[in-house]
Amino acid sequence: MIHPSIPLVLLPAMGCDGQLWARQVVDLGDVTHPELGDLSVDDSLSAMAARVLAHAPPRFAVAGVSLGGYVALEMIRQAPERVQRVALFGTRASMEMRARTVGEQGLLATAPHADPMLTPIISGPVQAMAERVGAEVFERQQRALLARPDLDAAIAAVRVPTLVAVGDRDRICRVADAQALADRIFGARFHVIRNCGHLSPMERSGEVTMLLRDWLGEG
Repeated sequence: MIHPSIPLVLLPAMGCDGQLWARQVVDLGDVTHPELGDLSVDDSLSAMAARVLAHAPPRFAVAGVSLGGYVALEMIRQAPERVQRVALFGTRASMEMRARTVGEQGLLATAPHADPMLTPIISGPVQAMAERVGAEVFERQQRALLARPDLDAAIAAVRVPTLVAVGDRDRICRVADAQALADRIFGARFHVIRNCGHLSPMERSGEVTMLLRDWLGEG
């Protein structure tokens, strides 16, 4: 049973905007009230989370990709009573082996996101998002990721229905990275999206929509 009264806040990955979630905004409109969180203004995860919380409904579900996933966890740490469920795509549990410079992080962020056969399908929209977001925002987001705090407290605060998903071709968050995150959250459902890179809501939009529908109906 899906709970249509639960609003859904969607958080983009670094260098992305609402276009990343465009299909889900349309396709889930019959079961929830999707809205987009703004991660373009602040230069730390805590400030990003506080900004989204300030504009979010009193209680809501949240789904994020990569940067958006880390912000979602920080939102739970800041206001656990407000988040009713969380979905994390391409999100890691560990700070180990992370890039140490903005340049290195940029190389990871701009690495091919998907199977080479799929890249032409998403390369245009991904480039358009990057151009709309702009270099200044992209650099702020990189610095926020590089300075992100230890996630232990945020992960420990998760006590709601949780979905952890990752593309099997993701070069930024490996399958083992996402599995490690799922293993640390009691009752979390783990899902591998086949033939998919780092931007699953765009690359495998139909599958992601179905995963979110099931997740919205849990618990």
